[in-house]
Amino acid sequence: MTTAVSSLAQEVAQLHCSVHQPGETPVLTREPVTAVQPYHWRWADLEPYLKRITVEIPLEPGGDRRTLGLVNPGLPFGATHTLVAAIQQVLPGEVATAHRHTPSAFRFIIDAKGVYTTVNGERCPMEPGDVLLTPNWCWHDHENDGDERAIWLDGLDVPLVRLMNAVFFEPYPDDRQPISNPPDAVTRQFSAAGLAPPRSQAPFMPVYKWNATIDALHALAGGEPDACDDVILEYRNPLTGGSAMRTIGLAMQLLRPGVHTRAHRHSSSTVYQAVRGQGVTTVNGTPFAWNERDFVVVPPWAWHEHQNASSKEEAILFQFNDEPAMRALGLYREQEEGGTVVIG
Repeated sequence: MTTAVSSLAQEVAQLHCSVHQPGETPVLTREPVTAVQPYHWRWADLEPYLKRITVEIPLEPGGDRRTLGLVNPGLPFGATHTLVAAIQQVLPGEVATAHRHTPSAFRFIIDAKGVYTTVNGERCPMEPGDVLLTPNWCWHDHENDGDERAIWLDGLDVPLVRLMNAVFFEPYPDDRQPISNPPDAVTRQFSAAGLAPPRSQAPFMPVYKWNATIDALHALAGGEPDACDDVILEYRNPLTGGSAMRTIGLAMQLLRPGVHTRAHRHSSSTVYQAVRGQGVTTVNGTPFAWNERDFVVVPPWAWHEHQNASSKEEAILFQFNDEPAMRALGLYREQEEGGTVVIG
């Protein structure tokens, strides 16, 4: 029977068809199977190369940026199968020229002073801890008017958009787009949580400021913590109440002194960057001890938990994930240690 099936498979292959053969890897598995591996990038290892990049890689007009991409060891491209993580740098006096593309992107600012991103005509200051959005098909350019190197985390859904065969890219005719909005025009519309102008036409919030974020985290820390993430806030679109971006989830979480969270897993993949403090993230039994600015990637459906290494100081993690895309497709699942799987 095996010989007959093998012969049949060879014949139908000439018609670009297939039949299932014994011993083939099953298409339908009881749980997700992924090539994404848990991994830890140490900032201390990356920093020397970041400095070399500023000397050896020029920032040219066009679509290319000066970045150091984080490549998952299980993949040819990307930090996870759906997400890109890259560290971008712009030197004093430089402009990362304007363009737009169908992959959505955000910037988590690591170090910047006198630096701006213009998004669809609105010039947004970039300050440490800010989260700045450039969603699908928004014009954007970056300019460093300061005296020091600017550096930030770029997160994009490029692998997902490539999988959908939907990548489009367009450079702007000039290096910079014109500034058509007053400073912080959209941001000022949503300056107070829960309040927004009636009939606002702003499609999204371009920048989430660090001061407001850390104040909100500290306010929440006095309440009931989340068993798996301790104190966590998701960045949301103030008009829709949904995720800040349609395909990428963004969140900031605070680990109180001495906290060790409960293990959980979910069908979305996640990239963490340590913002403050020291701790350990354990993924499928492997501990990754992180320091400030380090990165840790958690594959889909991988058990993970966090521990603050200090009994006196708080620790803060920024994360981005593909949960909104998974939810939109009806593919999201999550499970706490000892609990049942929750769908949706």
